Order: sequence, then structure tokens, then C-alpha cells
Amino acid sequence: MRRPLLIACVVAALASCSPEPAKPQAKPTYDLPARQVRANETPIHAAPVNDGDARFQVIGLQAGQASLSGSHAEWPAKGQFVTVRVVVENPGRSTSRFDARKQRLITADGRAFPIDDPAQITKRQPLEISVGSGVRIELDLWFDIPKDAKPAAVKLYGDPPIGYPSTEGVQVPLK
Repeated sequence: MRRPLLIACVVAALASCSPEPAKPQAKPTYDLPARQVRANETPIHAAPVNDGDARFQVIGLQAGQASLSGSHAEWPAKGQFVTVRVVVENPGRSTSRFDARKQRLITADGRAFPIDDPAQITKRQPLEISVGSGVRIELDLWFDIPKDAKPAAVKLYGDPPIGYPSTEGVQVPLK
């Protein structure tokens, strides 16, 4: 009786002393089709960043637009329109809010510009939108900046967590 117990203990001890750790399993991913970049848009390959209850990824930039056309209107820029394409994701468990009016375009000389409400509305892009738990949305932020200004970065602000009045924002280079 002692011999089988001793053999079982030795086998268990040897099995637990494996020289090679188990390799972590890769998490499954979705197979999403690749999409072409829109006409006149420069792809931006920025890593995702977090601020507040939101995760952002900047994916595109269009600068130097003299005017824009919507479904029922054409709108001239005071300087130039700049469009920043952003993926907004809510990785949390509660609904959060994305407010386009909080976002800022930073130019090479350090000035910060808010979105242009008429452009945002004409292009049917949200000024404010609820983002459910686990939801990802892709949208454009429209800015009207001086004609000679060079877009350098976008500062993105997520919905502050419960109990916090605001967030610090996170700056993403546009290159």
C-alpha cells in the first residue's frame, strides 16, 4: 500500500516541477475587414489612449479644406477645415457620454481650437452622444483653424468617472 502511494507522490512532484511554463493562450480576435482610407485623408497610426471612461484611437486626418458640403448646405471655412477621424470606445460597465465640444485641435504653435459647431452639424456628426458599455463608435471632429496653422495634435477628453468633475485629457500627435 505504501509503494503505490510513494509512486503517486513522486509522479505528482515531478509533474509539478516542469521546466517549461505553460504558454499563455492568445485571446481570440474579431476578423474585421480592412477599409480603404477616405479620399484626401491621411491615415494616422496612433496607439489607443485612455481618458476618463473612454478609450480613443485617432485613425485619420484631413487638413486644408476650404469648404464642406452636407446634405443640404455648403459651408465655407473661415480659415481651413481640419477633420480628425476618431474611434471612441467605452471599455467600462456603465454608459458614458462623449462630448465633441470638449475636444481640442492643437496647432504646431501650441494654440488650441474647439470643434466648429456649424461644420460638425452640417456633416451630421454628433455634438454629444451616449456610448454604451463595450460600444465602439467612429466619428469625425471638424475644426476651423487659421489657413496658415499646422495641425500637430488632438487633445481628447473622456467622460469623467463618477465622483470626478473633469479629466485631464490626453494628447495624441497627428503624424
